[in-house]
Amino acid sequence: MVLGSCISLQLGAACAAQLFPLIGPTPSTLLRMAVAAVVLLALTRPRARSLTRQQWRAVVLLGLALAAMNGFFYASIARIPLGTAVTVEFLGPLALAALTSRRARDFAWVALALGGVVLLGLTGHGPGTSSLDPVGVIFALVAGGFWAAYILANARVGAQAPGLGGLALATAVGALLLLPLGGLGAAQALAQPGLLLLIAGTGVLASVIPYSLELSALRRLGPGAFGVLLSLEPAVAALAGWLLLSQGMHLLGIVAIALVVTASAGSTLTRAPLRTTEPPALVTTPPNHHKE
Repeated sequence: MVLGSCISLQLGAACAAQLFPLIGPTPSTLLRMAVAAVVLLALTRPRARSLTRQQWRAVVLLGLALAAMNGFFYASIARIPLGTAVTVEFLGPLALAALTSRRARDFAWVALALGGVVLLGLTGHGPGTSSLDPVGVIFALVAGGFWAAYILANARVGAQAPGLGGLALATAVGALLLLPLGGLGAAQALAQPGLLLLIAGTGVLASVIPYSLELSALRRLGPGAFGVLLSLEPAVAALAGWLLLSQGMHLLGIVAIALVVTASAGSTLTRAPLRTTEPPALVTTPPNHHKE
């Protein structure tokens, strides 16, 4: 699930990068989340009125994390290469994995992943890496912080609401939060029929598929293990940038990818078996006792 999420997310990011010269990163982010919200709401049809105050709080926090994470990340990849941006951004979930770990071998895997991430960021993306736009790097760092917040918020929504209804509502909340900043550019983009397929592909590949997979994965993994497994993200992003956006990668970048993948595999193989439990049912109208 995590691997599928990584691949889909970077394919969507590559699609979004083609929208930036035409409409800008913020309208692209809004359209991505709006498409995802429409698809997820249509598929799940959540009963929003039946959510408790605690469930709505979790949904709103996830929506805020989604809006900020995606907004800053798209602003970043408009300025620096895709693989580099994800490498810098990954410091957020990597720090989360280190902070939530309780075993020495978990720290070892985190350290190995960090080595690969640093090597990938320093040497793995071609000649332009030495002159990175500092604003783009800052945006990626901020996105990384909200990425860690997204992992925690997504885990909370997954625990409190079964299915994808909570995620659908959170995605809609995130799109609404971005509306004041990107609404005008998004409206202009929708008036261009030639962009509609690219917009739809960005929303489905970059939001619907990866977020659904990640929510399911978080029901089986703790936030720490999930964060280490996401060390696949910089490697997949570097490959996507190379294959789809012609962003170069050095030999040392391949070594870095090997370190990151090894850390991910090691974390999976040495993780203690989990005792899974069913999440509590989403509270609905009392007379019918429906589950979403």
